[in-house]
Parts: sequence; C-alpha cells; structure tokens
Amino acid sequence: MDEVYERFGSVDVLVNNAGIGMRTVNPMFLTDPQPFWEVSPGGFRDVMETKVTGVFLVARAIAPRMLAAGAGRIVNISMNTQTMTRHGFVPYGPAGAGVEALSRIMAADLAGSPVTVNHLLPGGASATGMIPNHVPAETRATLLDPAVMGPPIVWLASDEADAVHDQRIVATEFKHWLAQR
Repeated sequence: MDEVYERFGSVDVLVNNAGIGMRTVNPMFLTDPQPFWEVSPGGFRDVMETKVTGVFLVARAIAPRMLAAGAGRIVNISMNTQTMTRHGFVPYGPAGAGVEALSRIMAADLAGSPVTVNHLLPGGASATGMIPNHVPAETRATLLDPAVMGPPIVWLASDEADAVHDQRIVATEFKHWLAQR
C-alpha cells in the first residue's frame, strides 16, 4: 500500500475483487461436484485465504488512509447466494458468504464516516476464465460478460453515490436498483 500511495498519491476507490475459483479445488466441479468432506484442507485454505483474507487485508490497509483523507469508497465483489449455498461448492460458496458478511461488518464499522462500503455481485456465472474448459459451448454462451460489473462500479465511484453505503447490489439488476433509489 505504501508503494501505491507513493506512486499515485492517494486511492479514492478500492474494488476488492480477490479470488481463485473452484477449479483450484476440483477441476471438474460443474460435472462432478465433490462433497465437502473430500475437499482438501489445503484447497479450502487457499480459497478462503485468497477471497476472504485478501479482502480483509487490502481493506484493512487502505481504510485508515481513506479515513485520514476524509473520503473513500470500498466495493467488495462476491457472488450470488445460489452459488454460496450450491452443492459441491465448498470452499468457494462459504468464501463468498464470508466476503458478504465481512462487507456488512466493514460497513457497520465505517458507518457515519466519510468512507463507504458496498457489496457488488454479478447476478450469475460470468465468463472470467474460472469455468472449466470441458464445459459445453451452450453453457458457456449463458455466462455473463464480466463488463456487467463496470456500470455499477463506475457509478459507485461517482459523486452521485456519495451517500450510498452498506448496499448489496446485483450488477444484472443495477438499472432497476438505481431507478428504485
């Protein structure tokens, strides 16, 4: 973080999008899901460390600097509830749930401060390279373009979102969510 601040002077927005996918634990997770008791402890730790601990460590390093600067936005990226609770998705699902819970706690800790925390989910499986190569083309065709995350992130970084805090926003529903505000 010191190097980032030395190079850029400040950080206005943190998009916390740390992650490794289920392929690292079970390369065949979509077609041959593993029950939780077959997941290796090392694989479990790797996913939890990357997703949950990664979000924690980066936000922990930047929040005091944002508070000192008098402004900042933290956007934590996770996954849909269906993925969090899906058969065969240990540890990926629990890691996403952990990021969501962590986001809510961060938001509570920063309530009333000039730093906002929000939680953004894509709205479905996205074409991020984490889907196994053997998945049929018709399934791949249903994957969301990762660019779906762009408009809500840009909006959350804008002046229009100054008072938006502790929100769970689904990117595929962003236009509707925004219209309801």
